[in-house]
Formats: sequence, structure tokens, C-alpha cells
Amino acid sequence: MTKANKKKDDLTYNRQDFWATTSNKQLNFVQHIRSMLKTTGMTAVVLPDNVLFEGGAGETVRKKLLETTDLHTILRLPTGIFYAQGVKANVVFFDNKPASKNPWSKEIWVYDYRTNIHHTLKKNPLNIEVLKDFIACYKPDNRNKRKETYHAETNP
Repeated sequence: MTKANKKKDDLTYNRQDFWATTSNKQLNFVQHIRSMLKTTGMTAVVLPDNVLFEGGAGETVRKKLLETTDLHTILRLPTGIFYAQGVKANVVFFDNKPASKNPWSKEIWVYDYRTNIHHTLKKNPLNIEVLKDFIACYKPDNRNKRKETYHAETNP
């Protein structure tokens, strides 16, 4: 990598509509998506695990996302689907909301499609068939009807 390319990759974006100034492209992507949504907009964004657990700017972005949107669903994906092998990814679903004194996110439903699941782009690609259970459980029209299916003994 040349010095010029290194400098370009280290760019920190400073936008007035972003909650945190950072060179982390994934965090900037989340902030950009949120800033582009209409007040009633809904989205699902594929993100690596580090966005969900990173400190500093990551913590700021997550906190503001939970306050200003209804972040209601996280679909945990197996490694290697959208990113390099070994990188864990998630699909984060959130609905934009108008300004409020109270945080919008109340409960986050997590669907783990990661444990003991293996996909590759060539040998076992992700397709709609393998996501049928998630779709059935998701219940987009009435999220209050979602039922917990995890049980330590009967459905680990």
C-alpha cells in the first residue's frame, strides 16, 4: 500500500449529521443510512460484528441508533457470507422515528442463524430456502406475536 493510499484509507469523515467522527467505514455507513431515512423509513443493514461491539465511536453510534430509531431485530449470520471467511456478519433491522425524549428501541429480537451453520459462496450459498424459519418467526406485521424458540435443553 502506498503512502497516498494509506492516507486516503485513514480519512475521517466529519459530517454535521453524523453522531461520531470516525474513519471506520462501517460506522459511517450506518450513520449515513440513518441520515438518509425519512421519519417513517425502515431499513435492514448488513454489518460485521465489530460494529455491534466496538467501543469509542462505535458505542456512540449504537447508543444514538437505539435512542433515535426502533432497532428491533438482529439476524446473526454465519461467517463468510458477505465478508471474508472468519468475519461474522449481522443484518440489523431498524425503523426511523421522530425526535423523542425517550429512547425508541425497547426490545431487540435476536435470531441466531450462526450456531453450527456453514455457508460458502460456492459450495453452500445462502438462499431464501434456508431463511424460511427466520421469515416465519419475523412477523413484520405484528412483532408482538414473536415467540421465543430458544430453550437450553429442548432447542439449543
